[in-house]
Amino acid sequence: MVTDSTSSLDPADAVRADISIIPLQVVIDDLSRPESDVRPLEIAGALRAGRRVSTSRPTPDVIGHTYAELEAAGYDAIVSVHLSSKISGTYGAAQVAAASVHIPIIVVDSMTLAMAVGFAVLTGAEVARSGAAPAEVVAQVRRRAAAATTYFYVDSLEYLRRGGRIGTAAAMLGSALAVKPLLTVTDGEIRPYERVRTESKALARLEELSLDALARGASNGAVDVAVHHLDNPDGARRLVERLQDRVLTGSVVISEVSAVLGVHVGPGTVGIVVSPRV
Repeated sequence: MVTDSTSSLDPADAVRADISIIPLQVVIDDLSRPESDVRPLEIAGALRAGRRVSTSRPTPDVIGHTYAELEAAGYDAIVSVHLSSKISGTYGAAQVAAASVHIPIIVVDSMTLAMAVGFAVLTGAEVARSGAAPAEVVAQVRRRAAAATTYFYVDSLEYLRRGGRIGTAAAMLGSALAVKPLLTVTDGEIRPYERVRTESKALARLEELSLDALARGASNGAVDVAVHHLDNPDGARRLVERLQDRVLTGSVVISEVSAVLGVHVGPGTVGIVVSPRV
């Protein structure tokens, strides 16, 4: 299994599951570095200081190098799962790279982001270890990615507007009304969901939405939950405390959002992924 760094997988978990992670790039004041070398707190500080911060996808050559290493290691097929093609060009670069090796490679557009991708990839790796064919691995990955629900609160829509991840009109409306936007991921795109007036109300609403998603997912079995944040550990911790006792079967993880995603959502963000094990 292969994925990219925006999946937000813990590197140790990825190693145990035999998952290769390809880093996206973070650019601060014209210096480009792999996402794995950039701490999210550095991103938060750079954004607050008004420095020039952007991101870029890995090149087909970089992705192809990972594929070639896996081919040389004896793998006879690769499933490569990436964040939504409507948010990043990583999926397209992986498609180009797939032609550079001689083993079959299936590149999957997850149509989502963060641990909604991470949980799906972990499922795919588990299915692959059981001896399933690549097509079955892909089917399981797609099923779990599609079942995930993602909501997040951002302190400002400005960072999403700068990166072209949300429309200018929506960003201007949020700023004009001085609201705290709640967003979701729908059909592979980041879209406004609701507007609330304060961070405390945003977190309370995130809790309500998460409990609804948990109730729907739990009807089919275990559910995993990830709470992401960028330099807002208190907000994330409060949300985890409210949800911990509601996740009866499954796991709850808390982590800073990946550096690349942090560039686009900005400091103060708190998000949640509810991922049923379908």
